[in-house]
Amino acid sequence: MAEWTLKYADARGEIHQQVAEAASERELRDRYTQQGFLVYNVKPRSEIGGLASGLRPSGKRFNLEKFLIFNQQFVTLIRAGLPILRALDLLAERLTDPKLSSHIRNVRDEVKSGALLSDAFAKQGVFPPIYVTSVLAGERSGALAEVIERFVAYQKLALSVRKKLLVSLMYPALLIVLVICLVVFLITYVVPNFAELYNSMQAQLPTPTLILIAIGTTARGYVLLGFAILILAAIALRAWGKTPTGKEAFDRALLRVPVLGEVWLKYQVAQFSRVLSTLLIGGIPLMQALDTSADSLGTQVLKKVLQKATKLVREGQSLSGALRITGVFPSLSLDMIEVGESTGALPAMLGSVAEFYEDDVATRVTAALSLIEPVIMIIMGIFVAFVLISLYLPIFSLADSIRS
Repeated sequence: MAEWTLKYADARGEIHQQVAEAASERELRDRYTQQGFLVYNVKPRSEIGGLASGLRPSGKRFNLEKFLIFNQQFVTLIRAGLPILRALDLLAERLTDPKLSSHIRNVRDEVKSGALLSDAFAKQGVFPPIYVTSVLAGERSGALAEVIERFVAYQKLALSVRKKLLVSLMYPALLIVLVICLVVFLITYVVPNFAELYNSMQAQLPTPTLILIAIGTTARGYVLLGFAILILAAIALRAWGKTPTGKEAFDRALLRVPVLGEVWLKYQVAQFSRVLSTLLIGGIPLMQALDTSADSLGTQVLKKVLQKATKLVREGQSLSGALRITGVFPSLSLDMIEVGESTGALPAMLGSVAEFYEDDVATRVTAALSLIEPVIMIIMGIFVAFVLISLYLPIFSLADSIRS
């Protein structure tokens, strides 16, 4: 059956727009007319895949937490019986994020001119593909509020996991920065000052002290150049990392790192499973849900893997079988997905996969950080001890010679 964009008025005179299925335009008009609705127009609607495949965020960012607040308020107004256009009017003027407010105004203008809500969000090019696809599912099913609520629940959970990881990494990152600053200070300031002192005393220096002074005096002359090179290298790597080739190279390198690569893969698998589960529960067909799930991932390698898996599913393979052929997904996740397919509970099983790997990632990150912190402290202690012994060894030698 074909899909149609339907615009009609109910008995209270409120205007509605919806995506509906029917064999022909005449059949759809007759169906809604018999239900007492006044049909304004019916237009052919392209498949969901056409919309989803065209969703590519432009890179303009807005505050995601404020976007979630907007959606919570939007759902509240819809449930209160307010028409979509009036709800957008009210919220667009009350948003505190200027970028988000601008986009919502554009959405309101598109809807006012006759566009569907999902089309209006898609045209902005800044909203997450999963959100636009979810809104489309809500339009198709007539349960827009429920679908948006599921999206908000998913995003809250994703933000919670991300914040936990960032908080866990904050202390080790600060510790590493302090250690680097201490090393630079000792090498470029303390050591050269001791070198000048020993030169004035014409003292006989031991080998460790000579090595340390040679490193310190050389580093002091090139410290500014070194910082400049590091900054330029970071800028160049960042620019290259934004290109498709650079993104894929970084992703492949990250996945090869022991422990860290496995944790990163499991995090991406959890994100994919969570998105796919949310879309399937919302009524999106599997093929279109797979396309949107691939777009939501932050790694080019897994995007290519999912594109290959989607092609295999389209050719008749099961989802678990297609993912198994790619050889990337963890075996436990594949077994759980296979059970979900065989029992007809794939969305629920995907949610379980996401929960399992989110917990696993959190546990592994906590364990790794508990080992990293003492290792950093030990390395810093060894280095500081080497510097102190090397610098004060000649003083002890001079004191012995004076006593004798």
